[in-house]
Amino acid sequence: MSDKNNVKTGKAVQKSSLFSFFREVKAEVKKITWPSKNETKKALIAVLIFTVIYIVLVGGFDFIFKSLFEMILKLK
Repeated sequence: MSDKNNVKTGKAVQKSSLFSFFREVKAEVKKITWPSKNETKKALIAVLIFTVIYIVLVGGFDFIFKSLFEMILKLK
């Protein structure tokens, strides 16, 4: 008989811990300070500029090495 009671309390503990977890998550999300619209725009512009620079550099190196290997191995 006591085994059945222990099983029920175990399930109750799991449910309450699950609910408390989500309550704690909700409380933590409320503490987040989200960036303003202006800060988000600045970050987006910085990321886009970095991406364009990275694409140009990788594309340039690719072209240089391709030309170099073609010249060395006379693939043309």
